[in-house]
Amino acid sequence: MVTHIVFFKLAEQTTEKIAAVRDKLLSMEGKIAGLRRLEAGIDLVRSERSYDVALVTTFDSMADLQAYQIHPYHAGEVIPFMKANCSSIVAVDYES
Repeated sequence: MVTHIVFFKLAEQTTEKIAAVRDKLLSMEGKIAGLRRLEAGIDLVRSERSYDVALVTTFDSMADLQAYQIHPYHAGEVIPFMKANCSSIVAVDYES
């Protein structure tokens, strides 16, 4: 299995924008073959080092993760939305 974790810091940190980012991430559920688990949550601590939203996804293989990266919904809908609303995006991918 491969776990893909992404943290999003929003440019405009309003409750509405943060919820919209989380909802957009959750909208991938059931749309992308190979995406085994999807979880998105809003940060509760709100410290200086916190990011606003986290995404945790799992895939059976690196090939499935790579297919997800270029999937039309992810690449055409989700990524542009995230880039338009976030000031920083960081990711970690690891074998799980």
